[in-house]
Amino acid sequence: MLPAAVALCGSAAILLGAIGFQYIGGYPPCSLCYWQRYGHVAVMVLAWLALLPTGRAVRLAFLALTGVALFVTAGIAVYHAGVEWKWWAGPAGCSGVSGLSMSVEELKRVLMGTKMVRCDEIPWSLFGLSMAGWNVVLSAALGGWVLSQAWRLAPKDA
Repeated sequence: MLPAAVALCGSAAILLGAIGFQYIGGYPPCSLCYWQRYGHVAVMVLAWLALLPTGRAVRLAFLALTGVALFVTAGIAVYHAGVEWKWWAGPAGCSGVSGLSMSVEELKRVLMGTKMVRCDEIPWSLFGLSMAGWNVVLSAALGGWVLSQAWRLAPKDA
């Protein structure tokens, strides 16, 4: 099933790109970046399940779930991009909006001098889009295509 293979490879490429930015480019991920990565791992698992030699209906169901998971990942990326652009507040642990209410782990990081990666700063952008913004574009486009292919491949009642 070609759409599942494309989704699997597409999410793998996005994930490898993020890891490359982290280890080669020196851009450590924030907590929202990790949430997006988890979404792509879920997409890869669902796409892999859609490729298994099971019944057609099961494969189509996993393909549709793959498309939905891509849109969920795009939604997380929209949230992250909105935090970066200060459209809304992000998680207190990585947005600089925590005030005095810190968790024990956050306080420990501050006291130990560990640099916390902030979710509300844009460390890199291309054509005005941050990495989260590009994840929105790529995940939503791939999700729309995967869902359209699932619809196209689904049996039609006469």
